[in-house]
Order: sequence, then C-alpha cells, then structure tokens
Amino acid sequence: MQPSSGENVNQRIARISAHLDPPNLHMENTASVSRLNCRAKGAAAGFRVAVLGAAGGIGQPLAMLMKMNPLVSVLHLYDVVNTPGVTSDISHMDTGAVVRGFLGQQQLEEALTGVDLVIIPAGVPRKPGMTRDDLFNINAGIVRTLSEAIAKCCPNAIVNVISNPVNSTVPIAAEVFKKAGTFDPKKLLGVTMLDVVRANTFVAEVLGLDPRDVNVPVVGGHAGVTILPLLSQVKPPCSFTPKEVDYLTDRIQNGGTEVVEAKAGAGSATLSMAYAAVKFADACLRGLRGDASVVECAFVASQVTELPFFASKVRLGRTGVEEIYPLGPLNEYERAGLEKAKKELESSIQKGVSFVRK
Repeated sequence: MQPSSGENVNQRIARISAHLDPPNLHMENTASVSRLNCRAKGAAAGFRVAVLGAAGGIGQPLAMLMKMNPLVSVLHLYDVVNTPGVTSDISHMDTGAVVRGFLGQQQLEEALTGVDLVIIPAGVPRKPGMTRDDLFNINAGIVRTLSEAIAKCCPNAIVNVISNPVNSTVPIAAEVFKKAGTFDPKKLLGVTMLDVVRANTFVAEVLGLDPRDVNVPVVGGHAGVTILPLLSQVKPPCSFTPKEVDYLTDRIQNGGTEVVEAKAGAGSATLSMAYAAVKFADACLRGLRGDASVVECAFVASQVTELPFFASKVRLGRTGVEEIYPLGPLNEYERAGLEKAKKELESSIQKGVSFVRK
C-alpha cells in the first residue's frame, strides 16, 4: 500500500527535525527516522570527519570549509561550548555533507565513533608576547584528553593535530596512543601545512609568480627556527640572492608572529590556518580514497633524522603515511638551519613525551 501524502509530510518533517536536534537533546524516533541514521537527501558517499574544537577561531572556518568538501559525507563538530550554534549555522549550507553537533565532554565519544579522519584545532590561541611554549600547559592537557577518547572510539582513524605547540602535542598524542596500544605512526600527523602555504605565498611574491604555481618544501617542525624552508628545492627551479634567502627564511619562520602582532591582541592566524588545515585534510582524504601521488609535508614519526618526529615530505594513501621522503640535497645555509632546528625540536619533543610519562 502506498503511504498517504500526510505520512510523507510527517517523514519529511521528522527528517528535518532530526538534523536540527540540539546535540544535548536526543529525540525519540519519529516516523521511523532517528537522528543517528538521518542522512541529507542526495548526500554523496564519502568519509566521516570529526572536528574537535569546532567552535573556536580556527574551528569555525575549518568546519565551514570541510562542509564544502565533496569527499566528506558526515561532518561531526565537537567543542565544550557553542557547538549547537555553529552546527545549526553550517548545516544550512547546501552541500552534501550531513552536519552533526556534539557538546561537552559527555558527548566526545559519540562525536568520535566511526569517523575516518579527526582534525584537532582545539586549544587556546597565541597572544602578543606569547611563545608557543607558553601554550603548552593548557593545550597539552586538552590534546591528551582528546587523544584518550580517540584511542577508545576510533583507533583506526587518521588524526591531524593542529593544536600548538605541534612539536610537543604530536608526541603527546603518540604517547597516549602507545599507552592504549593503538599507536599507528602512519596515522598520526602534525599539520605544518601553514608553513608551506606561507612559503609558497612569500616566494611567489619575490618571484612574481602565482602562488599556486610554486611549491616550497618546508621541513623540521612548526615553530620558529624549527621551520626550515628548503629554498634550494623550490619548484619551479629558481635562485635567490643571499639577502632574499635571509628575508624569506625569516618571514616564513615568523609568519605566525607577524599575524599575532598585526591582530594586536585580537587573535592569531585563524583563517589562513583553517585554509591550510583543510588543504591538508583534503590530501588525507584523497589518499584514503586511493588517489596516486598525494604528497605533502607533515610532522610525523620519522627516521629521516635521529629525532623520533620530524616534518618532511610524505606520500599519503589508504593507510595514512605510506612513504616518508628523504630531505634531498641541502646547501650550506640549509644544513646550518637543520642543526638549529634539530636542537630546538629535540627539547620540544621530549617535553611532550615527559608530559604523558610523568
């Protein structure tokens, strides 16, 4: 028997209501449609992505851009405050991904269950006069808590860590996963894409090129002197004067400080970071899909140097990081920069490890 028009209307209303259901109020099944199995009409097949810290300065634009990504079918937005409003706002965008919001520690596990990719921008931003190490005591605890939930609820997900200081928070996540017996070095990646994005932009300005046509490998870490742009390996091939090398290296290493000071206490690099994070997340999803030759720079467990973690070019695939590339030939300037970077990185990595092991 065909359902009556009244039944069809009720089902449509139930479907809409399920999407609008506030994350702290679970609806009972209405017209056989529940919040959990509700899908947007016409939603394409894709990946399930969770953004942890979705209501923050980075999280909101990041969530918006992920909603626009055709590879995302379900987008989970989690934060300790303001998630319902962000979820409602972003869910009105006419793209395929279904958006669901989760509010507070009690809903963290639900936010993570069954996801393929976790993006972590959660934490406090850097303020004028604040070093990345100043962020450590607050953000370290946040990343540890989130990592414990990831280990329990989605141990096979790829994890993109944005929370600063990345040089320490990635080792923190690794130690938590090791304790839980779920650590897979291929699936834990520190997002250093903003350094690459800045390098591409600043080098393109000097060369008079479109930044989209420029590719600058940036290795090391994600703070100050640990950020090492390999200007000798820029594509397209080019050369720089010593003065240009000094200028570009300094600006790339201090790009974050440039934004913090320009915002004069109103925040840090949120919009460019969100852009870079989504660019990197898209690369991870394309790798998961099986696309060939997806190569980006990331801070990962590595044997490229004697350090346990290091940022360099990696090839992404169905299992996460499928290949880590060597640094390639470095000139004298870059070799000196590498030694400075490694010295600083070593202490930052150890700081993260000690935080969990203490």
